[in-house]
Amino acid sequence: MTDEQNLPLTADSGQKRRAARWTRNAAIVVLVILALGAARTVVSRIGNARALEEDAARGAVQYVRVTTVRAAGSAETLNLAGTLQGYVQAPVAARAGGYLRRWTRDIGSRVAKGELLAEIETPELDQQLSQAVAARNQQAASLELAKSTVERWEALRQRDAVSQQELEEKRSGYAQAKANLAGADANVERLRQLESFKRVVAPFAGVITKRNVDIGDLIDGNRPLFLLSQTDPLRVYVNVPQAYAQLVRTGMPAVVTQAELRGREFRGEVARTAGSIDSATRTMQVEIALANRDGALLPGAFVNVELSAAPSGMLSVPSNVLLFRGQGVLVARVDASGTVSLQAVRLGRNFGESIEIIDGLKGNEALVLNPSDSIAAGDKVQVVTDPAAPATNTASARKTS
Repeated sequence: MTDEQNLPLTADSGQKRRAARWTRNAAIVVLVILALGAARTVVSRIGNARALEEDAARGAVQYVRVTTVRAAGSAETLNLAGTLQGYVQAPVAARAGGYLRRWTRDIGSRVAKGELLAEIETPELDQQLSQAVAARNQQAASLELAKSTVERWEALRQRDAVSQQELEEKRSGYAQAKANLAGADANVERLRQLESFKRVVAPFAGVITKRNVDIGDLIDGNRPLFLLSQTDPLRVYVNVPQAYAQLVRTGMPAVVTQAELRGREFRGEVARTAGSIDSATRTMQVEIALANRDGALLPGAFVNVELSAAPSGMLSVPSNVLLFRGQGVLVARVDASGTVSLQAVRLGRNFGESIEIIDGLKGNEALVLNPSDSIAAGDKVQVVTDPAAPATNTASARKTS
C-alpha cells in the first residue's frame, strides 16, 4: 500500500480516539455529578435522622411544675353566707285596745327613743278609768268613816262604855277599809298605765321597717303596729359547718361584702358563738357585730362573710396535685434527680382550692401540679420554674356554704 492510501486511515483513527476521549470525559463528569448528588442526599438524610432523634428525645422529656408541701402557717379563710339583722329588732305593739286615731311615722323613718309613733282612741278604757277613780273615792270615804269610828270607840272603851270585842271589830273594819282603798288605788294606777299606752312611742332609736296598721284599724294588742330595727350596729348571723366550728373564736375578725355594693368591704368581729352544733343542720351559729354608720347595709340583706379562722397546723396541698386511681388517692413526688414516685395520701377537709392532708406526707415534698394520667413511678421529668405559679402552698383555704 502506498503512503497516499495510509493518510485517510490515520485521520479517521484520530477522530475516533478524540470521540472516545470526549465520551469518557463526559461519562466521568456525569458520574461525578451523580456521586455528588447521592452524597448530598445521604448527608441530608443523616441530618434529618439526627434532627428527628433529637426531637423525639426532647418530646420524651416531661416538663412539670411542682409545689412544695408546707404546713398551713397563715389563717384559713372561710367564705360563708350570712344574713343581716338589726342589732335590736322588735315589733312595736299597743298594750291598750281601741281604734287607731293617727300614725306619725312610716316605713323608712328614723326615729329617736321615746318619739311618738301613733295614737289610739280607747273609749272603753277611758270609762273603766273613770269608774275606777269613782270607786277609789268611795273607798277613801269609807276609810275616813272607819277611822273616825275607831277613834270614838277607843274613847268609849277608856270609859268602859263598850266592850273590848266591839272595839276590835271596829279596828278590823278600819283595816279592811285601808286595804280596800289600797286595792282601789292599785286598780286606778293600772288603768292609768294602760292609758299611757294610747301613745305608742319608740322603745329605742332606729328605723321603722314595717307598718301594719292604718287609721281606724281595730287595735287588740295581738298585732304589732310597727317593726323597729336598730341599724347601727348590725348583727350578722352565719352557720359554720361542723368541720370548721373548732377554728372560730370570739373576737375573730370578719369581712362582710354584699354583691350590690361592689368594691366595699365592711369589717366586724365575731361577737359570740352558739357553742354547740345544731343536730339538724350540723352547723354552729355565729354572730358578728358590724358597724353601719352610713346606713349602707340594710337589715335582712344576704351578704358574704369571710372569717379568718385560726390555722389548724395540718399540711395542705392544692387540689390539682391529686391523682385518683384504683389504689386510691395519690400524689406524684419528684426527687432531686427528677425521678417520679407515687405516694398514697389520706385526705382531710376540702377547702375548695386546697385540701388537707392527714397522712402520707411529712412536709417539704415537691409535688407535681396537674399531673398527667399517664405519669408513672420511675418517670424522669424536668421541673419548670413558672414565676406565675406559687412555689409553696400557703394560699388560704376557702370554703363556701
